[in-house]
Amino acid sequence: MTPTATTAFVGLGSNLGDRAATLERAMDALAALPDTALVARSALYESAPLDAGGADYLNAVVRLSTGLAPLALLRALQAIEARHGRTRPHTNAPRTLDLDLLVHGDTAVATPELVLPHPRLHQRAFVLMPLAEVAPGLSVQGQGTVESLLGRLGPQRVVRLAKP
Repeated sequence: MTPTATTAFVGLGSNLGDRAATLERAMDALAALPDTALVARSALYESAPLDAGGADYLNAVVRLSTGLAPLALLRALQAIEARHGRTRPHTNAPRTLDLDLLVHGDTAVATPELVLPHPRLHQRAFVLMPLAEVAPGLSVQGQGTVESLLGRLGPQRVVRLAKP
């Protein structure tokens, strides 16, 4: 790892195929990214799809230490998704693998390709619950701490399963 490594958090989700195996392979792929180390991984969580139909999702969050810039990391995430058969036929379509760059250090950016911190992170228990596991006390720029964000959410069905 370079001395300029940044802490980044990535949300993982899958609701097609062997969801647990897909998330495990995705975590291995994240750990193998250049100039990147997988520092921590949450348990798996099962959640109902939001604003969509389809099967329940398995979700997790990983903490990375990376020398990759935000856009380079995003493109690496998209390449991993593609290798796992991710297609984008329409908004909120079921997916074999979804990798969301949630936070990249203190980076705040809003471009057509990338928004950081993730624009809906604060609305999703399936992201905040595993994020609290790998980053207790994390403060999300412009939003507050993960714990305070969880406290503001309405009911969402999210069940903690097991640590992969």
